[in-house]
Amino acid sequence: MDTSTIVILDFGSQYTQLIARRIREFNVFSVVLPCTASLEQVKGLKPKGVILSGGPCSVYDKDSPAADPAVLAMGVPVLGICYGLQFVVHHLGGKVVAAAAREYGHAEVDVIAETPLFRGLPGTLEVWMSHGDHAEKLPAGFSLTAKTANAVAGIADEARRIWAVQFHPEVAHTRQGMELLKNFCLEICEAKQDWTPEHFIQSTVARIKAQVGDGHAICGLSGGVDSSVAAVLVARAIGDRLTCIFVNNGVLRKDEFTKVQKTMREGLGLNVVAVDAGERFLTKLAGVTDPEKKRKTIGNEFIAVFDDESAQIFRAEKSAGKEVAWLVQGTLYPDVIESSSVHGPSHTIKSHHNVGGLPENMKLKLIEPLRDLFKDEVRRIGRDLGMPEEILERQPFPGPGLAVRILGEVTAERVAILQEADAIVVEEIKKAGLYRKVWQSFAVLLPVKSVGVMGDQRTYANTCAIRAVESEDGMTADWAPLPYEVLRTISSRIISEVRGINRVVYDITSKPPGTIEWE
Repeated sequence: MDTSTIVILDFGSQYTQLIARRIREFNVFSVVLPCTASLEQVKGLKPKGVILSGGPCSVYDKDSPAADPAVLAMGVPVLGICYGLQFVVHHLGGKVVAAAAREYGHAEVDVIAETPLFRGLPGTLEVWMSHGDHAEKLPAGFSLTAKTANAVAGIADEARRIWAVQFHPEVAHTRQGMELLKNFCLEICEAKQDWTPEHFIQSTVARIKAQVGDGHAICGLSGGVDSSVAAVLVARAIGDRLTCIFVNNGVLRKDEFTKVQKTMREGLGLNVVAVDAGERFLTKLAGVTDPEKKRKTIGNEFIAVFDDESAQIFRAEKSAGKEVAWLVQGTLYPDVIESSSVHGPSHTIKSHHNVGGLPENMKLKLIEPLRDLFKDEVRRIGRDLGMPEEILERQPFPGPGLAVRILGEVTAERVAILQEADAIVVEEIKKAGLYRKVWQSFAVLLPVKSVGVMGDQRTYANTCAIRAVESEDGMTADWAPLPYEVLRTISSRIISEVRGINRVVYDITSKPPGTIEWE
């Protein structure tokens, strides 16, 4: 694409892709590279500017991540963020040490020097800090531009076109963060606002055409936003050489197997093969209680099903392509960053079935067109593709399905109980007009039994937790303050209508420290 590009070098921060997303929000193209990318690779993208991300390490650690210091002398503007500031200081002759007073969370920063980076911003900034080190001595040529009560918060060497801040402008908690990033990209780098979802669609379709060639692809379809948008993108590239496989893994929501088939065929015109493998998955899950093992078991079995189906599709579709060699998945960036370090040395939180759960000996090659996008960006792409709002506004549903909402062993009986409870939650949230206002809302079946009284008789049955969260992108989330009347109705209906549950609780944990899903 012939667009202005900002390159982001990833040192392992879980916010790295959020920087890219913020920049794309004002229609400037951005790309994330590992901090180990060669100077030639960075220059090859002809960047208008380079951003150095944060990261979990200390620059003075023996195994600390490092970019080629020559990046700092390319002649294009550079912005260091958090660890990025420390990298600049450390490699240009300054000194970084462990701070006596570490700064995490909300902080106030005083701007003490005029600089294009802070142009138009107030003299005191409310920011989000996350660092245990600080710059004790600045390199020659650098001046202090901002500070907190405890540490350096901003530096600049405008002659070398290098700026850096110790806080995270990309997170929502830094109130003027977008303005700061906009100053860097639009004013300092002079990048053009010429990237749009349509640019993404065109370039992705072209890349998939080249990638697949005359081959045939299959798509693991779940019926959710991510896999649906991925399928439509690939279908636009290769047409009828895409076959979508929708697998009943035994842990879908109530009536989902039937509803999704109808929506995908009639609503999107996709070629869908439905595979009822519920019993097969539940057999594999028997006795499994560890969350990671559940995810990996489901991931492995998905691929086994895809391998089986792809062989049949190849025999049936020989005229449509040379081979069934590609597997399309709707993987998003939050899935990737929680599962493994892709661009830099970030920390694994949990495996997702379509990222960390894939077997090493998988026969199919992956196409993941949405891998670097967030959910809200995917919805915008879907709208540009002309997809129905009914599909685009569906709340996220995990790849491992209800298996990660059933704590303990997954059995057919426990799945049936949760399906009924979950259906009530979704129905009442929709009835209250809240479905599109919350990010996710669902029921969780706990391995906890308690005593209750129903019809003057003692009961000893399961506990159900209700989870509803508000979020912009799934990376962070706050629990949603659902109206008491809605909670009362949900609780009353579940206890009255779902055999096996006699107690309902509400989860008021945010992310972090928790995750949105319970497992």
